[in-house]
Amino acid sequence: MLSKDNIELQFATNHLGHFLLTNLLLDKMKETTRTTKREGRIVNLSSRLHRLAYSKGIQFDKINDPKSYNIIGGYSQSKLANILHANELTRRLKEDGIEITANSLHPGEITTNIFRHMGVVDGLVSTLGKFLFKNVQQGASTTCYLALHSQVKGVSGEYFQDNNLATPTAMAKDVDLAKRLWDFSMALVK
Repeated sequence: MLSKDNIELQFATNHLGHFLLTNLLLDKMKETTRTTKREGRIVNLSSRLHRLAYSKGIQFDKINDPKSYNIIGGYSQSKLANILHANELTRRLKEDGIEITANSLHPGEITTNIFRHMGVVDGLVSTLGKFLFKNVQQGASTTCYLALHSQVKGVSGEYFQDNNLATPTAMAKDVDLAKRLWDFSMALVK
């Protein structure tokens, strides 16, 4: 499916929406950080499924191509984009000497209502999820940790899981890919 702006829906929702919101708020965050002398923090929700992104990571020239699209690759590409975004944002903020951190995280598998329109699947996930997955509060733990905890003061451009540093794929650390994604995303949101 495509967004109203004719961009593949998962990429538009999971990456571009966050990219645009961050950029719209960034000047205000910089100003607030300067005037209050307090560190700002940006937290990008990703997924360990970023590991299943397409072989080239981001399909820049095929972002809307239905022939090369698959649901797992599309989702994973959008979550890889969230890590790359946080890393490139970190690079840019450090370059400008701004005290704002940007990190990404995998929240874990969480029992939510995401399958609410899938009948039997919803029932199965709701029932088994209580035993196998995190609840919403547990799933939010790493997000809150990165946003608020003093232990991560000054930590930026990192990937976390379960309130700890985790190791993303080599592709998620690719500086050139992150820069290319930034430029690509900027062109799409203009």
